[in-house]
Amino acid sequence: MTYDYLILDADSGTPLYQQLYLTMKAAIEAGHLAKGERLPSIRKLAEDLKLSCTTVENAYQQLCVEGYIQSRPQRGYFVLTVAHDDGRQKPRRVGTPLPSAPPIRYNFGSDCVDSDNIDIKAWRRHIRDVLNRQEVIAGYGEHQGERALREALSAYSYSVRGVVASPEQIVIGAGTQPLLTILCGLLNRDDTRVAMEEPGFLQAEQIFSDCGLSVLQLPADENGIRMDALEKSGARLLFVSPSNRVRTGTSLPMGRRSELLNWARETGAIIIEDDYNGELRYNARPIPAMQSMAGGESIVYIGSFSKLLLPSVRIGYMVLPENLLERYRVRASRYNQTASKIEQLALSGYVKSGQLERHLRRLRKLYAAKSTALIKALKSAFGDSVDILLEETFLYLILDVKTGLMSQELCALAAEKGVRTMPPQEGTSRIRLGFAGIPFGEIGAAVDCLKSAWSVGT
Repeated sequence: MTYDYLILDADSGTPLYQQLYLTMKAAIEAGHLAKGERLPSIRKLAEDLKLSCTTVENAYQQLCVEGYIQSRPQRGYFVLTVAHDDGRQKPRRVGTPLPSAPPIRYNFGSDCVDSDNIDIKAWRRHIRDVLNRQEVIAGYGEHQGERALREALSAYSYSVRGVVASPEQIVIGAGTQPLLTILCGLLNRDDTRVAMEEPGFLQAEQIFSDCGLSVLQLPADENGIRMDALEKSGARLLFVSPSNRVRTGTSLPMGRRSELLNWARETGAIIIEDDYNGELRYNARPIPAMQSMAGGESIVYIGSFSKLLLPSVRIGYMVLPENLLERYRVRASRYNQTASKIEQLALSGYVKSGQLERHLRRLRKLYAAKSTALIKALKSAFGDSVDILLEETFLYLILDVKTGLMSQELCALAAEKGVRTMPPQEGTSRIRLGFAGIPFGEIGAAVDCLKSAWSVGT
């Protein structure tokens, strides 16, 4: 039997058994090994390929587990899976890199924070303290989230955002999407439509769609979602980010907030308040959460910590009003907790010690300085060739580049120079520049690269 389809690389960082498993799997899927074909014995293949029997056995076992081959006692191993004839790719050499994008030197994305400004020592200390409590971490933990964290968040959210919530009202989850999934299960069956201000919010829309809700993107004016459009829509659910509107990055003014709360009271509707980065304003004083204005009624409040602590710490929390809380309690034990118990307990210690609020104060000063430095560098490099809009709570600027190029083209040219940017929406000449992740000292050099990429000057 020939083994042309088995391509192994001893110098690859991938274990040999995994290489063997992957290349045999690909060969079966591509039809190079036919259904019912007998494979070499473990000893035979090991001798022919100069591998250990353990390596071959581990690869065969994985193929058996996944149903690609079958072990027949006293007979050997046989191909089980029917080959696909839909033009699948032929086996690729294990370890051969796929074509990659140009390397990124400067990251103006929104998926990271500046590693030099992470409160990592304090966070590590709280993680270590939890790991030393073996009797605590040996169990799954509470379905609703650890009591210690819910108590800490009850005090913190009231102090920082004015949110009125007892620990019993708070539900912990691994970010906004898992919490929205739980929430959708608590809604009335008649609540089949959810409204939000255009252009919408993709991550929330996906969850609503998965749960069978129709998303209505409604027009907005300078004050937020238009009340006439909301009333005509017939929706009884509203998803809103009052501290950071997606379209403009501005906050909803108090007048429009009051109108929305009156609409919810009069219609019996529910407002889902996504307070993403609501506490992170640094040039203006944060406006209290809408939940605090409503006294907790008709509002589901959602908060998170991705830009305050670490994006990799996937912990968010949801505050339920009384009517939804009753429904949740009936089924709470059927939901598995999605956030790490260890990280929950570490975060509770971090919050209760006051370190989170101190870190928040440091970040406000840092981001104020970063935004000022970025604006200064952009004005120096581009002059009147760009218009700049600061979006505080989103931690990025919107840059309208007057070159005649669209946002996708601008982003592509920037990437060729090693600068990652974000297009706000297709069909515009605007891009977004996030400054949370880029080190302070690299801002000037990154802007110079953008100037070179776009051939724009003063």
